[in-house]
Amino acid sequence: MSEASAPHAADRRELTAAQRNAVAELLRVSPVADELGRRFVRAGHELHLVGGSVRDALLGRLGDDLDFCTDAHPDETLRILKGWAESIWETGREFGTIGAQRDGLRLEVTTFRAESYDQVSRNPVVVYGTSLDEDLKRRDFTINAMAVSLPEHRFTDPHGGLDDLSAKVIRTPSTPGESFGDDPLRMLRAARFAAQLRFAVHPDVHRAMTEMAADLDRITAERIRDEFTKLLCGADPITGLRLLVDTGLAERFLPELTGLKLEIDEHAQHKDVYEHTLTVVSNAVSHEDDGCDFVLRMAALLHDVGKPATKAVGSDGRVSFHHHEVVGARLTKARMKAMRYPKEITAKVTALVALHLRFYGYGRGEWTDSAVRRYVADAGDLLPRLHKLTRSDCTTRNRRKAAQLAADYDALEDRIARIAAEEDLARVRPDLDGNAIMELLGVPPGPVVGRAWKHLKELRLEHGPLDRDAAEVELLRWARAEGLVD
Repeated sequence: MSEASAPHAADRRELTAAQRNAVAELLRVSPVADELGRRFVRAGHELHLVGGSVRDALLGRLGDDLDFCTDAHPDETLRILKGWAESIWETGREFGTIGAQRDGLRLEVTTFRAESYDQVSRNPVVVYGTSLDEDLKRRDFTINAMAVSLPEHRFTDPHGGLDDLSAKVIRTPSTPGESFGDDPLRMLRAARFAAQLRFAVHPDVHRAMTEMAADLDRITAERIRDEFTKLLCGADPITGLRLLVDTGLAERFLPELTGLKLEIDEHAQHKDVYEHTLTVVSNAVSHEDDGCDFVLRMAALLHDVGKPATKAVGSDGRVSFHHHEVVGARLTKARMKAMRYPKEITAKVTALVALHLRFYGYGRGEWTDSAVRRYVADAGDLLPRLHKLTRSDCTTRNRRKAAQLAADYDALEDRIARIAAEEDLARVRPDLDGNAIMELLGVPPGPVVGRAWKHLKELRLEHGPLDRDAAEVELLRWARAEGLVD
């Protein structure tokens, strides 16, 4: 570190503490890492712990996934690993990466790289580099451009990553324009690291993200999806989401989020629906039981995306968004499909968006037991998440109103529990199965059985469970009305 870039005295104490943490973390894995380093040295090659592994070690949170770089090419790396690693995989071989497992640690060893984009294609062109310095310079951010050489534990930090780690700032090794020009996904990664680490982006990085946002169009939907998922699952997703909107990046792949910024909330409790949405996401995070619940967070983010299309101003000046949950569910499904999310994840998020308003009105005493059964049946396995989303959506600053909404939802959950205990509400189904329907009506498998089953389920939802005799009477009554029996 040059004298000009040396930190203040107070920072030296902080960095020394950070380095002590790093040493402790590295010692935890060093028997494996050092042993691997010695194998590479004996084979005439270098091995360095790099990237997120060094960053996380300095933060005192090194995990069990370790990243290394080397001058050895993949074939040579394979020869070094064989007979030592417990298992080996080559799924990243085209990018110069060989994976291995040893003593519970997942190791990825990548040949020095000097990859770049041709400014047109969507995928990087991988060119092997020749030195550690060249490899570190091509990395996305300075906090990921540090290395620990093995087995001697020599620390290399040519771009001031340690200073930036202490200052909690995200900066690029080369100019932001060069870095983002090589890989535009790095702009989204900057927002992701801001969310994960609670760091701020350097003003030059923020400026480049704004000026080059359109370059994100060169990146495949799958790569954008994966980075966005990590961002939303970060410790502070709100910071990351604000960066996406403020820089214009959200407009490139999630324009519905930016669109919310223009819509005024009907209760005037926030300056716009965008701010309300960010509050709901923050609330949803606080309601999680253990780790990130992506489905819940995504539903919180998209629950009001139908408002811009349904905005109406009444004669009294009040703003309304009638049926925005229906429109929002349709928009959610389309957007998540465009982002290449799996169908099952998309279906869950879409269902939560469609259901998020169902609760309102319960406090007016309008719900029968039938309505409660339908609420549970429509939510299905999503009911626990729907509970959390509905509670997260209560962002009113009126304390009395907030307390009343919370009490109403407490009452609904208590009512659900009571009815569930009486009726096995978690598995609402007809009182006669398909075999019983076919036997009683004398019909073969086919559409008639499906229609009869649906009719009996509606009765079950409306009136609760029926005994066998009563269910058979109702089925025959329906069959006669349908002209199926005399």
